[in-house]
Formats: sequence, structure tokens, C-alpha cells
Amino acid sequence: MNQRTKNRAGTILWAALAGAVSGGVFLAVAELVALVTVRDAGPILAVGSFVIDIVPRWAKEFAIEVFGSNDKLFLLASLGLAVFVAAAVAGVLELWRRRLGAALFAVAGVVAVVATLTRTGATLLSALPSAVGAVAGALLLTFLIGRLRRWRDARAAGAADAGVDRRRFLVLTGVAAVGAVVAGVGSRLGSAATSSIAAIRAAVRLPAPRSRVTVPAGAELDVPGISPLFTANADFYRVDTALTVPSVDPATWKLTVDGMVEKRVELSFQDLLDMGLDEYSVTLTCVSNEVGGNLVGTAKWLGVRVRDVLAMARPRSGADMVLSRSADGFTASTPLQALTDANRDAILAVAMNGKPLPLEHGFPVRMVVPGLYGYVSATKWLTELKVTTFAADQAYWTPRGYSAKAPIKLSSRIDTPRVDKPVAAGPTKIAGVAWAQTVGIRSVEVKIDGGDWQQAKLSTPINADTWVQWSLDWQATSGSHTLSVRATDRAGRMQEQKREPIAPNGSTGWQQTFVRVS
Repeated sequence: MNQRTKNRAGTILWAALAGAVSGGVFLAVAELVALVTVRDAGPILAVGSFVIDIVPRWAKEFAIEVFGSNDKLFLLASLGLAVFVAAAVAGVLELWRRRLGAALFAVAGVVAVVATLTRTGATLLSALPSAVGAVAGALLLTFLIGRLRRWRDARAAGAADAGVDRRRFLVLTGVAAVGAVVAGVGSRLGSAATSSIAAIRAAVRLPAPRSRVTVPAGAELDVPGISPLFTANADFYRVDTALTVPSVDPATWKLTVDGMVEKRVELSFQDLLDMGLDEYSVTLTCVSNEVGGNLVGTAKWLGVRVRDVLAMARPRSGADMVLSRSADGFTASTPLQALTDANRDAILAVAMNGKPLPLEHGFPVRMVVPGLYGYVSATKWLTELKVTTFAADQAYWTPRGYSAKAPIKLSSRIDTPRVDKPVAAGPTKIAGVAWAQTVGIRSVEVKIDGGDWQQAKLSTPINADTWVQWSLDWQATSGSHTLSVRATDRAGRMQEQKREPIAPNGSTGWQQTFVRVS
């Protein structure tokens, strides 16, 4: 490769670097503007939220299956990488033809502005961060590439001051890069520091419940590796459409009950607490939970019955659905009957396992409805209950290919032994959990290799809305073994054997796992 070719390749690489730095300035300036105007209105968050809304069902299922609760972190990282790659390309285009790279920044700004304005509660002010950031990035790109051209041309002409032009370009690019990092990180830290919701939550003092969950003797089996009876808040699964956790101050929070009602009702957080709180033990399951998956958990919830709140509004005849709405715009379609059934404790929860709801689990108020998958019932950061009909309204996931009604399916899971952890030959236990919300579990059976189904020992159930633990003694022998599990509910229905995918209303199938015995 001759020197001219090397110089040309080097210039292209410097142009790409200038573009990437300009992209960083775009994001950093946008974050700074968002800090003083509309928090969380930066381009990455806006576009990320837009992507979540438009992503096809198969992509959503793939992301949850592969990345679990880290799916949003992966999306943010991917978008950030895409911005820097596109900005680097813009730098090369700007070198090739003036204003072409800047035009690409303008397009990116328009996309970010449009994405921002599609968000719930967005105003024209919300578009300012992306617009200002795009202008700053485009101006810097034009300036840096201009300096790069001057260096290139001076070097090609053999000018004595080519080295000066080189230093100027490198210094300016370095200063811009450091400035972008400082401004971007500083604005994020500033946003976190000025956000008081975590402190407000820590200061919340809830009244003592009128009733507490009674945990009977034998409700939890002493088996290493089995899921605990109650899932710790930090370990509880999180699946929702919020790219960033909404900040909702209980002091200004309002719940509106309207639609097909005799009386429109508006409740404050204190109004809700004044109704009296009771404790409930409920297992929640995500529709994205695969056979044997971990998108299921049990907690003690503190709250007010939804039927008591709806009774204040007096739903009209003909209504059959309640469309619940989140602060971030998410909606869920819950059958009205499930919320008014005197035998089902659907609640507006304010606490989880003895503490105010964690921010990521819906603080200050969320819905918890036994027996229904979360996407049609477990609305977090709740702001509205609209009494309506399935014919008149659709919730967030319905047009995306999921059923409008989604009762949780009878299921069971093997927790131990695990496929990735060999066990020693000799006495061991096969154990796990099973759930059939609103009905309860009658029995769990386990098959080892091609043998007969064996009855497992069940823990004492707390209620029909909470999973039960089960275990089976096993004399493990060396080699590889296949373990299968199935459950039967108290109504006599056996768990569906046929494997079905999670869409449109939840997976089915008997879990089968493999274990190595040494």
C-alpha cells in the first residue's frame, strides 16, 4: 500500500471518529436540555420506547427469552451503538460531500422528535432535547470535518503547517469527546440526583393492615434449591413496556374511574389508604413464561379490593371490561367479572412483601388480579380504570396478536435438580412448584425416565391463588436421567400435555428436564 492510499484510509478513519464524537455530542446536549426541560425526553429513551411499541410479537418474545429482565438494557445499548455507527458513517459522508453528513444528523433529529411526540403526555417542549441535540451534533460535524479537510489538503500539498492543522483537528476532536462524556454522564447523574421519588417512597408510611395472610404450618418445604414460598422483591420478575421506570409522586397521584359508570370517581393516594388495607398472597405469572420458565413469582400484597372501588362508580349494565391505564400509557383489558367477583381478591396494591411497592413494580399503586396473566391485569403505575366493553376498546397487547382475555393456565415446574448442576448418586429430592390460581392444586406427579408417574408430596397451600411447593424422594443412580412433571388442579383438570407457544394466551406442556448423576 503506497503512502497516498494510507493517507486516504487514515483520513476516512479520522472522519468516522469525528462523526462518532459528533454523535456523542448530539446525545450529550440532548440529555442536558432534557435535564432542564422534560426529564427522560432524550432521543435514546424516546426512540427506545417507540421501538418497544412497534416491535413485532416474535421479537418481543425472543428478547424476553434471551435477555430476561435485561431486555431493556440490551435495547438501550443496541440503540446507543447504532447511534455511534450511524454518526461515524455521517462523518465519512460529510468528508465525501459537504452537508451530506449534517443532513443525516437532521434526519436522526427528526426521527427522535417524532418518536418523542408519540409518547403519552408528550408536549412540544418534549421535542426540544432531540432538536437541539441534532443541531449541535450537525454543527460540530461540519466544523470538525472542515478542519480535517484543511489538514488533508495541507498534507497533500506538502505545506509546512500541515502538522499544525493535524494538531488542531486532534485537539478539537478530543475536547469535544471529553465534553460529550462529561456532559452526558453529568446530566444523567444530575437527573438521578434531582429525582426524589426514591426518597419519597422511602418516607412513605402505610397504615397497618386490617388483616394479614396466615401462613399455615407445612406451607414451605425444606428442600435446597426449591423456589421460596414468597419471592423476594429484588428477585421478582419484571416484564413491562416502560423503558425507564415512571416517576409518580403519591402526593399528586390520582386514580380516575370513568367510562360506563353512574358516577365518575377520582381518588387520591390518601383516599385509597383511608379505605383500609388488607394483605393478600397472590402468585403472578407473565404470559411470556415458557414451560419451566421463571417469569412467575409469589408475594404478599397489601391493598384495596378493586370491586370496592368500582362499587363507588357503579358500572352500568352492558359493560364487560375494565381498561386500566398506566402512567406510561400502557393499557390492559380485564374482564369486569374478574374484578367484581366476590370470590376473587383483585386488588389495587400499594405494598409488596411488607414494603411500599418498589419503583419498578408500580409504585405507588398497581393492579394485582389472581388468575389472569399480567398483560391483561397487572397494570403498574396505575392512573385510570375505564369501565367499557371488549367490543369498544382494545388494550396494548391485543392488536399485537395476544388474546383480550387470558386466564393463567395450570402449570408446574421442576426447580431441582437442575440440568446444569450434576447431583451425586444416592438419596436426593426432586422438587419444584405448581400453580392453578383461583382453583388450587390437587396433586403433582413426577416421571423418572420411562417409569410410572409417582405422586409428589405437596406443601400445605396458603390459598388457591398461591403456588404450592412439591417434592419427591429419589434414589438417584449414576448416568443421565429424564425428569417430567405434571399437575392436576382441584377441579380435576390435568395440566395440558401438548406444547403450545406463549402467544396468543400462554404456553402449555409438561416440563421435561435432564439431569446427570455422578
